[in-house]
Amino acid sequence: MGPKQEKRVDWDDGKKYTKDSFVEFYGKKAGSKRWNDAESAALSESYDYSLLEKGTRLQAEAEGKWWAAEVVTVSKKSNPVAPVKVHWVGYTSASDEWLGSDRLRSKSISVKSATAKAPVKKLGGEDLLEVSTKETAPIAGQKPGTSGLRKKTKEFMEGNYLHNYVQSVFNALVETDTVIKGGTLVVSGDGRYYNDKALQIIIKMAFANGVKRVWVGTNGLLSTPAASAVIRAHGKGFEAFGGFILSASHNPGGPDNDFGIKYNCENGGPAPEKATDKMVEQTGKLKEFLICDEVPNMDVSKPVVYKVGDRIVEVFDCVDDHLNLLRKCFSFGDIKSLLKRKDFSFCYDSMSGVQGPYARKILEKTLGGKKGSCTNADPKEDFGGLESAWHGHADPNLTYAVELVATMGLNKEGRKIETDKPPPVFGAAADGDADRNMIMGSQFFISPSDSLAIIVANSHLIPQFKKGLKGCARSMPTSGAVDIVAKKKDIPCFEVPTGWKFFGNLMDSGTKYYPDKPQYTPFVCGEESFGTGADHVREKDGMWAVLAWLQILASKTKETKELATPESVAKAHWKEYGRNYYARYDYEGVDKPKAEAMMDKMSANSGKLVGKEYGGMKMQTNDMFEYTDPVDGSVSKNQGIRFIFEDKSRIIFRLSGTGVAGATVRLYLEKYVGPDGDLGMHAFDVVKPLADIAEQLSGLKDATGRDVPTVIT
Repeated sequence: MGPKQEKRVDWDDGKKYTKDSFVEFYGKKAGSKRWNDAESAALSESYDYSLLEKGTRLQAEAEGKWWAAEVVTVSKKSNPVAPVKVHWVGYTSASDEWLGSDRLRSKSISVKSATAKAPVKKLGGEDLLEVSTKETAPIAGQKPGTSGLRKKTKEFMEGNYLHNYVQSVFNALVETDTVIKGGTLVVSGDGRYYNDKALQIIIKMAFANGVKRVWVGTNGLLSTPAASAVIRAHGKGFEAFGGFILSASHNPGGPDNDFGIKYNCENGGPAPEKATDKMVEQTGKLKEFLICDEVPNMDVSKPVVYKVGDRIVEVFDCVDDHLNLLRKCFSFGDIKSLLKRKDFSFCYDSMSGVQGPYARKILEKTLGGKKGSCTNADPKEDFGGLESAWHGHADPNLTYAVELVATMGLNKEGRKIETDKPPPVFGAAADGDADRNMIMGSQFFISPSDSLAIIVANSHLIPQFKKGLKGCARSMPTSGAVDIVAKKKDIPCFEVPTGWKFFGNLMDSGTKYYPDKPQYTPFVCGEESFGTGADHVREKDGMWAVLAWLQILASKTKETKELATPESVAKAHWKEYGRNYYARYDYEGVDKPKAEAMMDKMSANSGKLVGKEYGGMKMQTNDMFEYTDPVDGSVSKNQGIRFIFEDKSRIIFRLSGTGVAGATVRLYLEKYVGPDGDLGMHAFDVVKPLADIAEQLSGLKDATGRDVPTVIT
């Protein structure tokens, strides 16, 4: 005997679903597609229940009719016959029942994207795998920076430039006993100009060097965090020995702009310095490279498995692995409820970079965000080029993300401006390879340093950290805001050089890579350069940061019954922890020898300025930052000049390692104000006096030939 029928007024009351009712409920186009998907899913049992959570209201079938019910729990078993336990509304728990997909109806139940296997295409036999040995010679300057090797695109396209570097990486891997013969390699990138051709070259070289299988994202696309996710989670997990990521991050793309490549290891993270040193060593003595010239170019526009002799190239949906990993980090149900609210709106600007497909599939399709909320979401080879508002410079900051910043009601200094219509409640932007993020509220900017601190402070609201954080970290130039939070939470907080590989070691501490070291995961880390992430991958992750913020807003909204906003969350944080007013001045494309001379002069004064006063502040520390890795013991020298004052104010100088032409001098300015101080000032105004002191300490204007910075963020 089923439960008593609840009186309902919606269209399906007491009726079985039909195709017509699907169309009525979802709309003509979406309804027809969902009906067809549902029929396929019923046959393959490929429904996705990840948005269902305890208390989710849905409809369940009993005795041929549909009734009001709510979720008690969802099974974690693989493909269970009855995956969802429901409670019938109005009845005791004695009536609770486990149900299968045929007896459940909810918009929160969707069809898994991978409902069919990719087709297999045989391109030829072993004869195509004949290895050609090509003579070459070392090419100077193939030393990767903090985020891989970056040069002008035309330089990569000339002669054997790309071939030399790829072969040098393979040689270094063999030298360090990485088993590449018979192994699996990931190759994809951010979609910039020359990615398509470089991808085909690397596949042919990989086969020549003995690689058995190559994994490629559709259209040759993988965001940098997604590439890390694929290395760690695709297939059975940790199958790949590493991967090439074709990206120069936020640097402009195109034939006259920049190209880049970096190698990530089996843990999904950037190669450590000891590995890149081996690669550089190989570039200096390279005499030949290997390639299978006869292997044909492959269409990677859609999922497919190519077979060439005994070798395989698998092309898979570029979003799915990352999406599936993010499902484990957050409550998609909570976030979906937030996005459905009438008083909530958002804008996510992908700046014509690789993030577009991820933004649309995750935020709009999976989480139900309003269609069109994800802007500039079609990846372009030049990230929009000179015709775009950001002139092809897909860098999510106040200067370059001009469309989003204006939409959110601010100017490039973060000051309020008038808008034609009310700004969205939440705004975010991604860079070219989608590892960076910018978070904004309506006429409100969240600095990356504050974003990191706020996520750590509210980590208990994020399911990924339900058992608590064990560690956090920041790059040295990033403000000390997170240090204050970590001290209150009594968790370790590390200060590391700029470069995500340093975070990676801390995440791998206590794992199979460093079993005798302390474990610091679950772990959150970030950089002032708009990078934030956690231990789910080994790269900074722009989508993760956006979902972390949405999770915090959703949880606070659910708890208080009032819409939480980025501004309300930030102000509550400052009231508890104080505020680290912060800004970064970038001087781009300056004379490198002069910039280096300026840094050398400040370094020579290390320790000599302690106790002296500047602008009424007493110097506590002045030095060149040096880092001894607590995990592998490696020492990284010359990581930036630090001037630290007794009142916690800081002035930091660094030469950036991500540029291509000239040098970029970065100046970081920080002023701390306690919870009882004035927390409502504009950051740029507060730190301006520190810029004057920085000039006094460095001779910056003479060294750069600039009176004002190129960019302030």
